[in-house]
Amino acid sequence: MTDPRLHEILTKLGIDKLNAMQTATLEALETANELVLLSPTGSGKTLAFLLPVFFGLRRDVDGVQALILTPSRELAGQIEQVARKMATGFKVNAVYGGRASSHDKIDLKHPPAVLIGTPGRVADHLRNGRFSADTVRCIVLDEFDKSLEIGFESDMRSILAPMHNAEVKILTSATQRIEIPDFVGLRQPAYIDLAQQLPEKLTVKIIETRPSDLHGALVRLLTRPEVLPAIVFVNFRDSVEVLSEVLTRYGIDHAVFYGTMEQQDRERSLVKFRNGSCRVLVATDLAARGIDVPEIRSIIHFELPMKEEEFIHRNGRTARMHRSGVAYVLQVGRRLPAFITELNAERIAAETIDSVAAASTGEWQTLLVSAGRRDKISKGDLAGFFIKVGGLQPDEVGAIEVRPECAFVAVAADRCASVLPQVDNQKLKTRKVRVRRV
Repeated sequence: MTDPRLHEILTKLGIDKLNAMQTATLEALETANELVLLSPTGSGKTLAFLLPVFFGLRRDVDGVQALILTPSRELAGQIEQVARKMATGFKVNAVYGGRASSHDKIDLKHPPAVLIGTPGRVADHLRNGRFSADTVRCIVLDEFDKSLEIGFESDMRSILAPMHNAEVKILTSATQRIEIPDFVGLRQPAYIDLAQQLPEKLTVKIIETRPSDLHGALVRLLTRPEVLPAIVFVNFRDSVEVLSEVLTRYGIDHAVFYGTMEQQDRERSLVKFRNGSCRVLVATDLAARGIDVPEIRSIIHFELPMKEEEFIHRNGRTARMHRSGVAYVLQVGRRLPAFITELNAERIAAETIDSVAAASTGEWQTLLVSAGRRDKISKGDLAGFFIKVGGLQPDEVGAIEVRPECAFVAVAADRCASVLPQVDNQKLKTRKVRVRRV
């Protein structure tokens, strides 16, 4: 790939060079207009498709030129963040359920060059004429095995039907477990199939325990520093709530994540987990794909997934890129499915796991600031505010995430109580902001 913009974009992202999959994607799209990319979770598929998307945009076109469809709100937001970090000068917006449609209407009044969204919300805006299909030249279906499922079929049909001018189509996933329907309109796509059963640097450990010690085994595991940060997977919302009560009783700091949570609560759980305010996330399979949670040391299968594909996706949250990770499987007597027993897994008796100090407590606390990107607030503005007004040292300000209407700032946990009264209701640039603990 010789596009002169490539080096500039990679520098902005802090990346030295593309990996083999990303390079293969760019090379394939030099000669093909349709591509099906199968690659493990965490392998860099977002950048792989965003690069050709941006390289194909034109400055003289007023309207949506590239449409990226995703099955989840979190994935839409993640793609938007990566696209903004690339700082190409093209307008990018994400639209999805769970946030006010009025905000979407403001964003779409001047259509972005790249529109990212979930099928239901995109279909609604298209039906109501808030953007035109006529200018769309590129369509990306990310995690297409989910976005093309039966529940999304009606919306997907209504979105793709008028896209007569779409010349480039890119479909990505970690696994292909469905047949691509005819209405997608693929003719002779190129295929890049790098999907693997397990990440190369993943170790699988089976913890054999008794029903009476199931919760105790998990708690002891979560007190060990080498296990954290960790995602604990269960199958149902009710299981999340029960397990959350157990961990609270044992003093294990954690966040929860499942499909029927309010969108802002889901976002806040992920923010706290990302920035280290909590080091344990209890989640359903919604967290198995499409969320941005880097550097996870461990995946814990508290409840086994129903299908092998979900086992693969869960494990894909750790051992990402060149890092190593561990997947723990809690076995309570019953036989494990073949896709686990066939692995070269280490077996551990639960009673041999010793409890240590409560290592699950995060070293950071998350504060919510009532100003964001729409107020022309940047990460630098927020860092300066907490250092100058709040009296924090630079190393006492952690990760900062700026959203359109608000921002999240991680501060050293032992300074949170003292800094709050210093910054709350104080002026940030030209306006006073409210600051509170999340």
